[in-house]
Amino acid sequence: MTSTTTDSPPDTAAEPHRHPTRWLVLAVICLAQLTVLLDNTVLTVAIPSLTEDLGAATSDIQWMINAYSLVQAGLLLTAGSAADRYGRKKLLAAGLALFGMGSLAAALSQTAGQLIAARAGMGIGGALLMTTTLAVIVQVFDADERPKAIGLWGAVSSLGFAAGPLIGGALLNHYWWGSIFLINLPVALLGLLAVLKWVPESKNPSGDRPDLLGALLSMIGMTGLVFAIISGPGHGWTSQRVLTSGAVGLVTLAFFALWERRCPYPMLDMHFFRNSRFVGAVSGGILVAFGMGGSFFLLGQHLQLVLHYDPLETGLRMTPLALVIVVLNFTGVGARLLPKIGTPGAIVGGMGLLAAGLASIAVLGADGYSGMLLGLVLMGVGIALSMPAMANAIMSAIPPEKAGVGAGVNGTLQECGNGLGVAVLGAVLNSRFAALLPGVAAGAGSLPAALSRAHTDAERTEISDAFASGVQASQLVGAVAVMAGGVLAAVLLWRAERAERAES
Repeated sequence: MTSTTTDSPPDTAAEPHRHPTRWLVLAVICLAQLTVLLDNTVLTVAIPSLTEDLGAATSDIQWMINAYSLVQAGLLLTAGSAADRYGRKKLLAAGLALFGMGSLAAALSQTAGQLIAARAGMGIGGALLMTTTLAVIVQVFDADERPKAIGLWGAVSSLGFAAGPLIGGALLNHYWWGSIFLINLPVALLGLLAVLKWVPESKNPSGDRPDLLGALLSMIGMTGLVFAIISGPGHGWTSQRVLTSGAVGLVTLAFFALWERRCPYPMLDMHFFRNSRFVGAVSGGILVAFGMGGSFFLLGQHLQLVLHYDPLETGLRMTPLALVIVVLNFTGVGARLLPKIGTPGAIVGGMGLLAAGLASIAVLGADGYSGMLLGLVLMGVGIALSMPAMANAIMSAIPPEKAGVGAGVNGTLQECGNGLGVAVLGAVLNSRFAALLPGVAAGAGSLPAALSRAHTDAERTEISDAFASGVQASQLVGAVAVMAGGVLAAVLLWRAERAERAES
């Protein structure tokens, strides 16, 4: 198949032709996406093995997990801009190759430092993949089919979340920890061959000069901000480490915004933020990711520390959330509803269901899993409805020739929202827990530490109830934040659509 260079998706009103192999291209894109997402979750089940075999300290384990997301978040905007300029197919292939090489290096690591470095290298490949997959979808699907394609792309994300711990657990029952990285190699190789054969080339033909200063500022700013978010729960939000990195990140991002406004060839056109559709989708995207990241963090603790399930039982009981998203997106329910209820309706309805799910878990899941199951299903329906609509709104508000930057913005929102969800809802949990602790456990920083100080069953019950109350309070805060975000995003999108109709 001959590669073609395109600068916009076809206009279905004027040109009925659609890319003949678009669904095959989507399958290839989803395979590449799955490679990255599996690695995001599969490592969590290998922590005990890594601690034992590599002699890794707790700080080493944190860096093994965070090096990947930190590098990826810092590079997303730059990777998206590079894909627009130099070709999305080229960068997608490069991302798969780098990810595969990083996986091999990770599997062969002999020390914690080597594994951390390998994970950072995988983060570079992951950034290229996360931006180019969504950008290619925008290029090969027209406006009518794009919501369904993005819904399927989102379903693969949920499948990766659900399958990662289960695949990792199965491998670790029979093989050493390196097998969780080696499994990436055949997937990356197959994806690379498929990309080279079937994915068409596309890039921005305008020939703008590369925005090197903007790229540097965005990398420093995003890395500093995400590092602060990651470090906050463990080191304290007022620690010098967190305050310094957060200040560097925010100040650098402020300079980035000023530079992008004055630069004649900006990497991220700040005029996008004058578009109500873009601002509405961005606002909603951050708070959906906030709710998802924070809720996953809380659900694991709720199931293990409040309801006393072991890690495998916990993973299995969280699976319904992901399965609901996968089923609804693969059957195209969200894509069929979107034209009927509109993007604002899909976003506010989806985020309302997500908020209702969080509230249901807080209220009904305190004493058992049956009450939690309803909340998981509601959350799954809400995410399946709102996230594809949000991604489609962001990508539709950005010119097609900037699709890579749009995908970078979408990915950056996910990273920051997830981190903020863990940070903020974790802080609510800790504050409530500390306030309700009995005197015998005052000052304990965790549930196990508090329980170790208890002398009677009554004290242990009181400590456990304090922790459960903290989990419940943080889930309710998350529900309110998500609902507020849904209303804000819907209002902005309704205003944007009304203004567009008035102009036409």
